[in-house]
Amino acid sequence: MSLQSVRQFFADNAPDIDVIELSQSTATVALAAEAHHVEPGQIAKTLSLKVKNEVILVVAKGDARLDNKKLKNVFGAKARMLCSDEVVTLTGHPVGGVCPFGLENPLAVYCDISLKQYQEVLPAAGSIHSAVRIAPERMAELTSAKWIDVCI
Repeated sequence: MSLQSVRQFFADNAPDIDVIELSQSTATVALAAEAHHVEPGQIAKTLSLKVKNEVILVVAKGDARLDNKKLKNVFGAKARMLCSDEVVTLTGHPVGGVCPFGLENPLAVYCDISLKQYQEVLPAAGSIHSAVRIAPERMAELTSAKWIDVCI
């Protein structure tokens, strides 16, 4: 269902973008970078966080790490990662396939400025075997994301 919701999202909003499906797993940044022949930073990882009572998604370059101090400054509170069950329930995507497209529930999406160093990034596409190639600015536009600086 998750991969299908992402396909539907692109059919409705950006029919020029194709979902790439591979036979090998791309569930981690390292696996995805190897499978797509790009550097790890070019993989756009989507992190599912809870801040206060709100669940948010932060998309960052694959080799970036969240900076808790920056997160707290931006959102005014500490953030915690969701557990895998919460991720699936709230996003509709499995861990390793989480992306800001075709979500089960409407969630606020934020893109870390670390993505801007690339002309094209590869976020997952709703499964551990799928991705899309997309310009960071276009991804932010399609998901109504806000740009933030929360990574190291």
